[in-house]
Amino acid sequence: MIQGRKNVYTVGQVNTYIKNMFAQDFLLHRVCVKGEVSNCKYHTSGHIYFTLKDAAGTISGVMFAGNRRGLAFRMKEGDRVVVTGSIEVYERDGKYQLYAKEITLDGEGDLYLRYEALKHELEEMGMFAQEYKKPIPRYVKRVGIVTAPTGAAIQDIRNIASRRNPYVQLILYPALVQGDGAAESIVNGIHALDLLGVDVMIVGRGGGSIEDLWAFNEEIVARAIFECETPVISAVGHETDTTIADYVADLRAPTPSAAAELAVYDVERLMQDIASCENRLNRLMKNQAVLTKNRLLSYAARLKVLSPEYQLNSKKQYAAELEDRLGRTMRDVLNQKRHRMELLARNMDGLSPLKKLSQGFSFVSDMEGKNLSGVDQVETGDHIKIQMTNGCLEATVDKKEEFRRNIHE
Repeated sequence: MIQGRKNVYTVGQVNTYIKNMFAQDFLLHRVCVKGEVSNCKYHTSGHIYFTLKDAAGTISGVMFAGNRRGLAFRMKEGDRVVVTGSIEVYERDGKYQLYAKEITLDGEGDLYLRYEALKHELEEMGMFAQEYKKPIPRYVKRVGIVTAPTGAAIQDIRNIASRRNPYVQLILYPALVQGDGAAESIVNGIHALDLLGVDVMIVGRGGGSIEDLWAFNEEIVARAIFECETPVISAVGHETDTTIADYVADLRAPTPSAAAELAVYDVERLMQDIASCENRLNRLMKNQAVLTKNRLLSYAARLKVLSPEYQLNSKKQYAAELEDRLGRTMRDVLNQKRHRMELLARNMDGLSPLKKLSQGFSFVSDMEGKNLSGVDQVETGDHIKIQMTNGCLEATVDKKEEFRRNIHE
């Protein structure tokens, strides 16, 4: 009878368990392994795949593109190297491999360990902290340089500085940058230029092996840079070279040429910026002048309207207009009245006694002026007055004759 199986795991579960075991071993988080390089392949993605071997065995390794700064040379088949990194399990394939962070040629391994130890010590002391970094002045007059008096570094700095701003003064402290006494010479140069009061200081040299650059990994150099009152730009080696001085300095330049560009402002660009600012300032001033002029004109117009003289003139003009309107109105009314009077006069003229008299009619009255409209109002012998156009007659009634009215009237 077949017994039931217990504790059966999937392949993925086993690989995950092994990966976690590796992860819990802190020794494997940072380990240095030396051996000979084989099967070295530079992938198009930037990753480097290789095998590290010695007489006893092999181990697969990979350096991802993000860690390429930790490789200062082009690795090839047969190189004897020291690889610093971590050993982890690639869960999908169930294989462990070495994930490289930094790779140095064999023989540099002891130096690299010293480098890492000092770096860790100084970092814990806070000498790399950003809050201690001094800003690099934008416009400098004097630049101090601590480097060898001969070599490509000083020539590159001079060429770049003279091209960007020939008016900046370069002060060179000729220091040893390699070999015995180099670290002390660099420290002396830093102290001397700091006492001289330069605006910014460039400390560096051209590229080389880790042994050539070792003076810039010494603690006394790091402390001299950290304690320096003058802002320091480190420019050691090529872009891939990184020294303790780079971490302590206020600013790291990848090359001496780049350090000159960071330290010396471009005077031509400055003049262009000044011209641009001048043009912008002129435009703003013109615009402001136009706005101010328009505002003043507006105020002047308002002041003119509100002034007593303007108000008085306006009132005078208004009074004159009222006077004209009154005159026109009065003339219109008079004309209307005159026209009506003429009509009434014509009507009155038609009813005027004088008009009748002039037409041959007469006005007859008694001696007291009472109108006599019929013969029945007088008697024979009565005195009467007859009013004519050009005079008056007095007469005595000798005879009267009364006309009979038409019975149809």
